[in-house]
Amino acid sequence: MLKVKIAVFVSGGGTNLQALIDAQKAGIIESGEIKLVVSSNPEAYALTRAENAGIKTVICSRKELGDEFEEKINEALVENGIELIVLAGFMSILSPGFTKKHENRIINVHPALIPSFCGKGFYGLKVHEAALEYGVKVTGATVHYVNEVPDGGRIIMQKAVEVKEGDTPEVLQKRVMEEAEWKILPKATELVCKKIIDERK
Repeated sequence: MLKVKIAVFVSGGGTNLQALIDAQKAGIIESGEIKLVVSSNPEAYALTRAENAGIKTVICSRKELGDEFEEKINEALVENGIELIVLAGFMSILSPGFTKKHENRIINVHPALIPSFCGKGFYGLKVHEAALEYGVKVTGATVHYVNEVPDGGRIIMQKAVEVKEGDTPEVLQKRVMEEAEWKILPKATELVCKKIIDERK
C-alpha cells in the first residue's frame, strides 16, 4: 500500500506536529506519512521538531513572499507529491482559491467545539478566553475540512473537555491540547488518509 504523503503546516511551537510525529511512530497513523513541514514563520520551533524527526522543511513567509506566498507553497506540495495538508497551528489564512484547489485535502484542528468560538479572529488563546468569558462548562477540539470560510468546513471529529473552576485561558488551552487536540488530530488524519487510499482504488 502506497502511503498518503502528508504536509503539516505550522507557525509556532509545533506541539500538534509532535503529536502527529509520535502517532506515526506508534502506528496510529499508518495509512499516511509526513513528508513535509511548511512553516509560515522562520523562527518556529516546529521546524526543529521536524528536523529532529528527519522530515523535510520549507519556510514560506507571507511577509517575505507577498503575493507569491501560496504559489511557493503549491510548488513545494507538487515537488513532494503531497496529497493531504494538515494545518497544525498555522497562523495564515489560506485564500478561497487555494482551499478550492485542494478541496477535501486540507484538514485543520480548532481548539473549541465548532460551531462555538470559531471563525474569523478566533485562534490561539482568544478561543479559550471567549469560552471562559461565556461560562461554558464543556469545551474541546474539532478537526474539520478546510474551505473558504474560516472554521467552516465539514466536521471530521470532535472531543469534549471539561472546563474546571478557576481555569485560566492558559490552563484550559493546555488541557484541551492534551485531552483533545493531540488525540483527535492523529486519528482524524488516519481516517482521511484511509479515505484517500480508498478513492485511489
